[in-house]
Amino acid sequence: MRWRWIAVLLGAALVANICGTAPASAAPDACAALQAKYPAWKGKTLVNAINPHTPGYEALDPNDPSKYVGYDIDLGEAIGDCLGFKVTYKAVTFAALLTTLASGQADIVISDIYATEERAKAADFIKYSKVFDGVLVAKGNPKKIDGINLSMCGAAAAENTGYVEVPLIQALVPECKAAGKPEPTLQLYDNNADCIQAILAGRADTYVNDVNTVDQAVKAYPDKLEKAVAVTIPYSVGIAVPKDKPEFREAVFAALKEIYKSGTQAGLLKKWGLDPNNLEEPSILSVK
Repeated sequence: MRWRWIAVLLGAALVANICGTAPASAAPDACAALQAKYPAWKGKTLVNAINPHTPGYEALDPNDPSKYVGYDIDLGEAIGDCLGFKVTYKAVTFAALLTTLASGQADIVISDIYATEERAKAADFIKYSKVFDGVLVAKGNPKKIDGINLSMCGAAAAENTGYVEVPLIQALVPECKAAGKPEPTLQLYDNNADCIQAILAGRADTYVNDVNTVDQAVKAYPDKLEKAVAVTIPYSVGIAVPKDKPEFREAVFAALKEIYKSGTQAGLLKKWGLDPNNLEEPSILSVK
């Protein structure tokens, strides 16, 4: 079932890719200047740690399981092209993304990860997109869930280990108790596909994640799933880089600004069926 979901979504994305126009490239002169300014990474091959279970962002290529495809894959390669390096990948669980980076097993994390103050204690982030989450439920929304609020009291929520939605749901426990309602329960999984499968199998009542991921799950299973609501989450999506490499952070930040200004980033979002209206001008989040 998991692979059926991934194949459906990737098939649609690949069709969009074939039929759509190619996004613009970052200005060659600007990128040449950045390669001259930051020569340490030119000609190198860097490792991007990813959790490849989010179709549209990063997932196995259904036509070649040795490769990955998605918006994050294309964005990382666009940054590499601008700075003169190539990208290879290390697949890990979501919870291991930042520890893999901190241990030196990866050089960068571009994997639909939300930049938060807590995560910024372990890595620096270059933020680039606003966050809108969707609340996924079974068709008909039998528990009448309408947000990350008291409507989740007594519900079983499937979430990814390490996701920011986990503490948001945990924070409902005392609120539900104070209201005399049963507390919500959490089921933790390693990837989106398992969370969605938990709802399909009737083990969980809801799953809260990036609205594009939720929308694509509904498209894959329109008779079994629906989006109860979309909610704003006070974070941004970001690229994580090691805290002890400030020059690399500045290089990636500068390249991303050129990619943003050129329209390449918006073009890649359209290519993969994601909403370019979520984009925000790149900025840095660094916590000592």
